[in-house]
Amino acid sequence: MTAFRLPDGGRIDRSQKLRFHFDGRPLEGYQGDTLASALLANDVFLVGRSFKYHRPRGVMSAGAEETNALVAVGEGGRLDTNSRATMVELYDGLVAQSLNRWPSLGFDVSAINGWLAPFLVAGFYYKTFMWPRRLWQSLYEPAIRRDLLVVGGGRSGLREALAAARTGARVVLCDEQSESPATTSTELSALPNAVVLARTTVFGYYDDNFLCAVESDARRQRRLWHFRAKRVVLATGAHERPLVFGGNDRPGVMLASAVDTYLRRYAVAPGKRVVVFTNNDGGHQRAKTFRELGIEVAAVIDSREGPVITRTLGGRRVEAVEVGGARIACDLVAMAGGWSPVVHLYSQAQGKLRWDEKKLCFVPDTCRQRVRVVGRANGEFPDHGIEPLWEVNADKAFVDFQSDVVARDVHLAAQEGFASVEHFKRYTTTGMSTDQGKTSNINALAILAGATGRSIAETGTTTFRPPYTPVAYGVLAGRDLGDFLEPIRVTPIHDWHAAHGAVFENVGQWKRPWYYGPQMHAAVQREAKAARTALGVLDASTLGKIDIQGRDAGRFLDRVYTGTFSNLAVGKARYGLMCREDGMIFDDGVTTRLAENHFHMTTTTGGAARVLDWLEEYLQTEWPELEVYCTTVTEQWATVAVAGPKARELMAEIAPGLEDLAFMTYREGRVAGLDARVFRISFTGELSYEINVPGDQGLALWQAVIDAGTKHGIAPYGTETMHLLRAEKGFIIVGQETDGTVTPYDLGLDWAVAKQKDFVGRRSLTRPDTRRADRKQLVGLLPADPREVLPEGAQLTEVDVALPRGHGSRPVPMVGHVTSSYMSPNLGRSFALALVRSGRSRIGTELYVPLEGRAAKVRLAAPVFIK
Repeated sequence: MTAFRLPDGGRIDRSQKLRFHFDGRPLEGYQGDTLASALLANDVFLVGRSFKYHRPRGVMSAGAEETNALVAVGEGGRLDTNSRATMVELYDGLVAQSLNRWPSLGFDVSAINGWLAPFLVAGFYYKTFMWPRRLWQSLYEPAIRRDLLVVGGGRSGLREALAAARTGARVVLCDEQSESPATTSTELSALPNAVVLARTTVFGYYDDNFLCAVESDARRQRRLWHFRAKRVVLATGAHERPLVFGGNDRPGVMLASAVDTYLRRYAVAPGKRVVVFTNNDGGHQRAKTFRELGIEVAAVIDSREGPVITRTLGGRRVEAVEVGGARIACDLVAMAGGWSPVVHLYSQAQGKLRWDEKKLCFVPDTCRQRVRVVGRANGEFPDHGIEPLWEVNADKAFVDFQSDVVARDVHLAAQEGFASVEHFKRYTTTGMSTDQGKTSNINALAILAGATGRSIAETGTTTFRPPYTPVAYGVLAGRDLGDFLEPIRVTPIHDWHAAHGAVFENVGQWKRPWYYGPQMHAAVQREAKAARTALGVLDASTLGKIDIQGRDAGRFLDRVYTGTFSNLAVGKARYGLMCREDGMIFDDGVTTRLAENHFHMTTTTGGAARVLDWLEEYLQTEWPELEVYCTTVTEQWATVAVAGPKARELMAEIAPGLEDLAFMTYREGRVAGLDARVFRISFTGELSYEINVPGDQGLALWQAVIDAGTKHGIAPYGTETMHLLRAEKGFIIVGQETDGTVTPYDLGLDWAVAKQKDFVGRRSLTRPDTRRADRKQLVGLLPADPREVLPEGAQLTEVDVALPRGHGSRPVPMVGHVTSSYMSPNLGRSFALALVRSGRSRIGTELYVPLEGRAAKVRLAAPVFIK
């Protein structure tokens, strides 16, 4: 393909060409390539810019320790930023972009930061704008239990896994690479009690041998694994260290082991003329390999024998090195600075480390958990006659490549008193980037030790914390757990819903019908139309229900609700809001007075347990003198809500005498021959009845309503339609129109807040901040395009600006966000609810919703669309 791809060799499949794009440029690679190897094969050596100085950066390693070649992979919702190109398997159609540059990788305006280096030294962010001093002083979680978990699929890991599996132990082996001795072992894969997970990175080691891992496939679909192991073996190997000298970050400067990997595994020559820089015998062995594989070795610079490389020369790629005043032309520098065992997981397990003065590395020492470290991770490799070379006194000698920490920053930190490794780490940001100092920590600690007159053992090392490598939030937040991990709650009518085509959604632990039918949009449009023009029926059994009794029940409700309930007449219902002590909305619902000292409270489905705990906390810790008893009765009652213009006709047929109930009242009687409680409450804004019967009679009631309502055009509707119907009326949902920072006043619910009594959160509602006129307030939105359904969560701006498709975004003030958005068959158009700064005073004006590549214009309206 190119002069950098060797004509034969490697473990790639040359019969399968793969096409991909990097920064919009079409390129080709082979099956088995990583993005890094394919870029190198295509003569792409400049792959990004550094974080602080925006210096040109290229591929340095071939594994998880990569610190330079960070890229964004994918597009749109599949965009995965800060991915290590060395760990991204190439696939057909892959799209990647470089990072930390604008407007382009070749011409980056922020490269001027390199000229500002004298002002951007260690700790500059702590010192900027601080004078005079007096002004600043004042995605899916399988859980597995195994006898043995082996982390690492090299020779040592394979040996441990085979030995345990042959005795009948249940073994799992994880390796982050797609190919390793363990993944290719036919014996291990044939054993029924052994599982090998390739492309699986164990990123966290927690108490009691609990470990977490992320498994990926070639197209970066991911699964989160939880392991609880009786014993753990860490066979995580070792990372080669770079050397610290001038311009050691220039594209074309790589680890010698990485050059070897690209040659042997990927048949890619990262350069044509190499200079090997080493402080141990390993560098000479690499040079011999390079010659055998056809790369010209210009020189082997051994710090033990004479002059060292002081700096590299070149622009966007190395062109030469300076050694003792002489220049040696080259397009590749291979660094062999010794090896550091990968002890990150061991350290996470609270294992202690000790300094090995002969091999110049930290090795595992003692640990309280049931873990054993083997192979190179335990320092089991020859010392290769290594002698320390921690730095070459030169400008732009980088220690931490990702954080742009140079050797002089380490000396400056020591000079300013940051001798503790934890203080030093935070002051200089060494080891605080996504690579967690995999290639920088030892060099940095050694330089710090020298600068403070201590040994490396005395200086110590920092504590490694999860995750070992970056983990996408989507992996951790994904909820495809299956039916075995978390309790599942279903209503008495669940089987009917499933038999009639309901698609379910999880609301708390409940399975609720989301919509009925194969296609969501069509189902919601049908269901919403029926509820507004004829008759709809909803299974509302999941609503939280709390039975509250006692002589002080009314006084208690006055304190926990913003409104007054002690004066509520028997048989009447009232809407109520609960606030936290900070005045922010906590939950809402309708409470009905069943008798003088007996109330029936409803809460949100997901908030029922939380509200009950909250009520009990106040009763037990704040007002223990009150005689009040709270009991959850959510599953005691099945609730069927009928709504629509024909609801009264239906009730007259199945519950004669109860059809004339007034709004927000309650009565007991018989419905379809069943003893029931009937509440005239509406969350749709239509004529509605909520019918409660004992749980075991819920299905009978539902079937009776369906049978009687057929001639009225009844349609069961799900939660999505319920949300649409309530939004048309401007009714809120806690957790959708609220986010923990919203007050009743923000939502226009002043009428629900009593003026003459105290309640939890009242004092906070009087603070100037909660009464500001420019707080975000609930409004309606009407998109200029009536067919456009705005994304929920989208931001609102005053300027016409689009979300960038790539890079180059600029700050834009946000004035609000979309909380709910729907296509309404009743309005014949789309609409939304939003929280907008000073929203009520903006009604009638226009704002913009930034979308990818464009902005949608919206007009602000009152939040009630159907009256």
